[in-house]
Amino acid sequence: MIVYVLYGGQSPEHEVSLKTAATVLKALNTQKHEVYPIYISREGLWTGLGRMPEDGLNAENLMPVSRHADAASSLGEVLKAEFSLPGEKVALPLLHGANGEDGTVQGLLELLGIPYVGNGVLSAAMTLDKDVTHRLAGLAGIRQTAYEIVTRREWEEDQAGVLSRLKKRGLLPGYVKPATLGSSIGISRCEDEAALEAGIEEALRHDVKLVIEREVPGREIQVAVMGNDRPQASLPGEFLHGVKFFDFRAKYADPTLRMSIPAEIPPAAAEEIRESAIRAYEALCCSGLARVDFFLGEDGRVYLNEINALPGFTGTSMYPVMWERTDGTTYAALIEKLMDYALERGRTRASVGGAR
Repeated sequence: MIVYVLYGGQSPEHEVSLKTAATVLKALNTQKHEVYPIYISREGLWTGLGRMPEDGLNAENLMPVSRHADAASSLGEVLKAEFSLPGEKVALPLLHGANGEDGTVQGLLELLGIPYVGNGVLSAAMTLDKDVTHRLAGLAGIRQTAYEIVTRREWEEDQAGVLSRLKKRGLLPGYVKPATLGSSIGISRCEDEAALEAGIEEALRHDVKLVIEREVPGREIQVAVMGNDRPQASLPGEFLHGVKFFDFRAKYADPTLRMSIPAEIPPAAAEEIRESAIRAYEALCCSGLARVDFFLGEDGRVYLNEINALPGFTGTSMYPVMWERTDGTTYAALIEKLMDYALERGRTRASVGGAR
């Protein structure tokens, strides 16, 4: 089978995508599959690296320089040289954030008729948008912390009014988040009005819509979900760290970071988290995979934090380890399972004329 691995991208999470791709490419069975890495630069230029040799790629070869000056011509070459190859195909879009995780690349793959790992166009767009996630999870009756939405237009027209509204809602201490970014990029923890104002200004550098959430004192618990029509949830896991705000550096550069899988929480809380994860997965029409994050509050209640429809697959990522601790699935076997789900979803859609 031909396996296309798409990575890089124009999102601020470009570096995270590179880390994920390096790990996935190393794990893919090149004797079983023909692997074609496809790099998308920060400028949106596409470059096919050709068929990956059986001994893999060096890290320095993952970022080739495109010979094209624009995205259209670079994509055209990849369409002709890589995507037009005959045979059974599947794509691994390892692109985090906008222009990759938001349904855009998924739409291209739909047009090409290539099955792909992960969510479809609609669910990819919904899960990346924290505002939409909150709305749909609320309709599904899943408990969440208090939150407000702030747009760039609102902030530019009435900063004082926005700050007053957020304070009246009791959102301090709280978090300011760009609506469509992950990996804690652009997120600020705010304890007072001055920090809140600075956090909004920082987040607006990354997005035109923000989500401001009240802090939930307690612990952050994650669970991995996998499957199409019958999703399953892993044992819950927890990152052990010594910081109040689990930011980008803490996630990817803290040498003291440790995983606790299964998380040491009461059995009733663990079961509620697993059940709520599947409910959230289904409410957002997810397929393939997602990591669902919760807060276990000091009050003993479980609150949904967010859904990450394309969780990291780096050496320090929680998602693959949770499955290994749950049922013994190795990293390489997990990739194979996810590709099988992609092919299953592709066959199902083809049987009904591709209806979403």
